[in-house]
Amino acid sequence: MFYKKSFYKKRSFQAGVVLSLAAVLPVSAALASAQNNSIAVGVNVSPPTLDPTANPAEGIRIVTYANIFEGLTGVDEHGTVQPLLAKSWSVSPDGLLYHFTLQPGVRFHDGSALTCATVKYTFERAKDPESLNPQKHIFENIKTISCPSDDVVDISLDAPHGSFLSELSWGDAVIVSPASAAGNGQHPVGTGPFVFKSWKRGDSVTLTRNDDYRGEKAHLSQVVFRFYSDPMAAANALLDGQLDAYPSFPAPEMLIRFAHNPDFVMRSGLAPFKGILALNNRQKLLAQPLVRQALAYAIDRRGIAEVSDVPGARVIGSHMSPENPDFTDLSGVYPYNPEKAKELLKQAGVEPGTRLRLALPPIDYARNTGEVIAAYLEQVGLNVTIQQLEWPAWLAQVFGHHDFDMTIIAHTEPDDLNIYARKNYYFGYNNAEFQALYAAYEKAADPAERHALSVKMQEKLAHDVPNIYLFFTPRTNITRAQIKGMWNNQPLPACPLSAASWGP
Repeated sequence: MFYKKSFYKKRSFQAGVVLSLAAVLPVSAALASAQNNSIAVGVNVSPPTLDPTANPAEGIRIVTYANIFEGLTGVDEHGTVQPLLAKSWSVSPDGLLYHFTLQPGVRFHDGSALTCATVKYTFERAKDPESLNPQKHIFENIKTISCPSDDVVDISLDAPHGSFLSELSWGDAVIVSPASAAGNGQHPVGTGPFVFKSWKRGDSVTLTRNDDYRGEKAHLSQVVFRFYSDPMAAANALLDGQLDAYPSFPAPEMLIRFAHNPDFVMRSGLAPFKGILALNNRQKLLAQPLVRQALAYAIDRRGIAEVSDVPGARVIGSHMSPENPDFTDLSGVYPYNPEKAKELLKQAGVEPGTRLRLALPPIDYARNTGEVIAAYLEQVGLNVTIQQLEWPAWLAQVFGHHDFDMTIIAHTEPDDLNIYARKNYYFGYNNAEFQALYAAYEKAADPAERHALSVKMQEKLAHDVPNIYLFFTPRTNITRAQIKGMWNNQPLPACPLSAASWGP
């Protein structure tokens, strides 16, 4: 066995508990931030662009969602759909017509007005065959968009889609202006409580308060998002006052440095985190169910979850995380059994030494886990070549061109079982039975029926293993003790800061 359980490291701290003073930290920079009514926030992934409607990178959404850009609907910290640019809506009994009434007097940061025509432009742009929108499926079911008046939007669907209102709250569905849409990648213009000021690529993005915002103004005058690929640098930036907050702190082994300091508060929160070993189902070898099952048996996922050193980390057996009310525990479907893995590989005619490529994005959990998974697979006779990719290369090669065998990535969108019903998604799962289940799920309106169908879809994925479902981890958020109003849970990739402030 690779990594015996006795070698797994344990930590004694409890997230969310602040212990007694063990160090005195330099806080002059933090005090300056408070006096200037600004905040510096750490982010794990530097965005390749600032347009969430053209690229799936999580870093874009962390910076821009609900800060610069807004959608017709939004979600609160607990994932409940709320009015945003639409102040109200109604749905026809057959689930095909959505009638939205827009908030009055909304203007983009460049002064252009939000009207029904703006919404129509946004969604038709996203639906266009040439669109780069990562979640184009949201819009492909739209039949027509009509504008009875400037403040009313009527959207007719081809088929009922029970997740439509929730999906309209995602970063991919934010409303953009025809006057500025083409430039949003470099200079984003939205309707939100903050205005884009500057972007130093690979370093930081600075936003300032939108004093013309229609609703309650943001408390902070300025927000700076700083990007860290090195966990040690992230920890040091907090300790020396360069950062005031770090949601989803990336290095659990360093948390003890903050747990004993009264200048910081650590809280554990929930997020729809699904860490997976994604498999290219288009590839001849991985298209075989026996091979995918063998990979699932070959990997000690429970050991990987433990060695992650994150309190609350647990194995998942399908594409859903435990914070979701529809979650069902399927982690025992493929227990660690390397002898069974070898047997299945032999049945599938896989020769010892068969090569597989493992492409890894520049994320700590992916690169650390990748080394372990490669070792597990080599123990059952496979030869794994690890390819380290930076984000632009990963997005182009893996997500865009599907040129990979395996990759490790976390999906952080809520309720995203739909990706397995999309034939052309990057991992290439194409199963008519699953597609029929998903179609029935979206057609259903009754919550109990939707739950039952969600469980069936999870079970189907657990047994088919189009991907190897690895682990869920809660997020650990670190903030200076005086900071209030930041989300603790993260129901979708976002860091909304309009309610954040420096408290007493």
